[in-house]
Amino acid sequence: MQTSQKTTERTQSQSWLESNTAKRTKCLVYTRVMGYHRPVESFNIGKKGEHKQREHFKEGKGSCC
Repeated sequence: MQTSQKTTERTQSQSWLESNTAKRTKCLVYTRVMGYHRPVESFNIGKKGEHKQREHFKEGKGSCC
């Protein structure tokens, strides 16, 4: 996919989100911190920055054993 096409898709999705703001519901994101789960919105500014920098992964098929 070309960069200009990605930019166009991103702009379209942003405009769709902005036009449908009233229909959206708030979603709480939880993360595991020191053995228990906490909502990310309750983090301080520094911890929120760390959370944004984390790399997320998806476990693929056949990754076991």
